[in-house]
Amino acid sequence: MRASLIQLAVEASETAEQRRSRAAALVLDRAGDDLVMLPELWPTGAWDYDAWTEGAEGLDGPTAAAMSAAARAAGVWVHAGSVIERDGDGTLYNTALVFDREGELRGHYRKIHRYGFDTGEAVFLGAGQEIVTVPTDFGTLGLAICYDLRFPEIFRALIDAGADIVAVPAAWPAERLEHLRLFARTRAVEEQVFLLACVATGEHGGMRQAGHSMIVDPWGDVLAGAGDGEQTLTGDFDMRDVEAHRTRLPVLRDRVLSIAAPRTR
Repeated sequence: MRASLIQLAVEASETAEQRRSRAAALVLDRAGDDLVMLPELWPTGAWDYDAWTEGAEGLDGPTAAAMSAAARAAGVWVHAGSVIERDGDGTLYNTALVFDREGELRGHYRKIHRYGFDTGEAVFLGAGQEIVTVPTDFGTLGLAICYDLRFPEIFRALIDAGADIVAVPAAWPAERLEHLRLFARTRAVEEQVFLLACVATGEHGGMRQAGHSMIVDPWGDVLAGAGDGEQTLTGDFDMRDVEAHRTRLPVLRDRVLSIAAPRTR
């Protein structure tokens, strides 16, 4: 399969609508791919908390509409990164959206692990409660977001739910780039999956974002990696390698301990 990760620059000088237009055009450029992916919270920025309430939207909001139309026009699956979602009761969530080749919303995931300790997501956003996988024509896609990478139990739960490829949109701080690289490769090796980390670049809310998006195979090798500027990273890989790696080194078969996981859907 072929996946493209759009390492979008999120800058305060650009409006959300301008970014939506740019993102849609970049998706259209990838017609012929299987999956096109965007970073975490690219419409509002992940570090400008004051913009979240005004920029929040529903699952049928302007970002969903733009990405649905782009997916349909390009004939690709689109992982639209994540948006600030406003639920019917007014709660805000950091929510990932996945559209199929016809532009239908096939899955959404509310971020379980909220970053910020006593600030940011931990204060302003609700926590997701469910593990989410999405069946596609190239495999079962597991969904996680940024800070989730620090919590291996969610990835174990995703493979228990059938995931053989995991997509992780992120707005990772540049000062912790080496942690990103470490966790992305480790999670791919632990779960013997392909892991796609699409990371925002630019500076927003006073935070320099890391970029360096990557596609990691089940052996932990980085098949394709980006730099720190805006770019589209494309990689070709064979999903049959997941089963090949799990057969070659059947560590998952030897699991002894199990964990309690959130609900799965």
